[in-house]
Amino acid sequence: MKVLLVKTSSLGDVFHTLPAVQDAFRQVLDIEFHWVVEEGFSEVPEWHPAVTRVIPVAWRRWRKSLKDPAVRAEMKAFYRSIREEKYDLVLDAQGLIKSAVYTRLARGTKAGLDRASLREPLAALAYKRRIRVPKGQHAILRTRQLFARALNYRLPEQLAYGIDKSRWERPDIEGEYWVFLHGTTWVTKLWPEAYWRSLAELGVAQGKKVVLLWGNDEERERAERIVDGIEGAQVLPRMPLNEVSAWLAYAEGVVGVDSGLSHLAAAMETGMIAIFGSTDATLTGVLGPHCEIIKSELECAPCRSKQCLLNEPGDIQPPCYREITPERVKDQLLIQISEA
Repeated sequence: MKVLLVKTSSLGDVFHTLPAVQDAFRQVLDIEFHWVVEEGFSEVPEWHPAVTRVIPVAWRRWRKSLKDPAVRAEMKAFYRSIREEKYDLVLDAQGLIKSAVYTRLARGTKAGLDRASLREPLAALAYKRRIRVPKGQHAILRTRQLFARALNYRLPEQLAYGIDKSRWERPDIEGEYWVFLHGTTWVTKLWPEAYWRSLAELGVAQGKKVVLLWGNDEERERAERIVDGIEGAQVLPRMPLNEVSAWLAYAEGVVGVDSGLSHLAAAMETGMIAIFGSTDATLTGVLGPHCEIIKSELECAPCRSKQCLLNEPGDIQPPCYREITPERVKDQLLIQISEA
């Protein structure tokens, strides 16, 4: 069976889809997927053995210069690619008007969520088969249910991402190491810098190396402050996603905040702690077989605000992280590592 899967972005959403692909791979004999995905994430679907072709789309870039002849040529090439084969099923797992357009372009029976299950109900007009999946569930579970009903199999109990870590070589580092994913987009999602430094010291005291990743100058400067003077802790150079994946694949433990890289770490099925304060982990939080989410217990959390609404003085900011101490994170991480 050949299925065209439409799930374009974001990085977290792409990883949220891999467990559903793994379910189908286990349950449907000889199934293969072609995957329409934003060009910036095009290497991720290739990590799963059921995905035999990736069709990149560049709408984020194209929409900025639709009159450019080069862009129009790329759009025509995308149209030819998505029309090249006739599929047994074209499955829109994104559920947006944008993804519904891509779904309509493809050849094959179209399927997706019904109007009541969609954030953008008009997208349902693109599908011949409309599948109801109740809202209010984690995105991973909803996607797994969509696949199971579209492909007619019973949903497996076990969640797995199906990524073979052996595709990457182990980084050149001696001994066991922990990776800290301290960077994220909102100030209110940042775990306090002083806590990261204390956790690095606790990790080194456990006999582990501690490595920090970064993606921009602000994150690099913060990482350098965190490791300053701590022997056994280091800041890694900036690297592409594939190299980042190698470091996460072979880490003994990972600690992260609400970010795309934390979803990647969870997909590696490594022992992990994900820290949530201002954002809600219920529907789109990091989820993995050996991932524990530690959520703020402050009354105003999750506030879903990019700026702290409490304005409470104190050395540890934002206040919603005060009870999520380095000692607590370390203890929970050791539990996840032992189970992994």
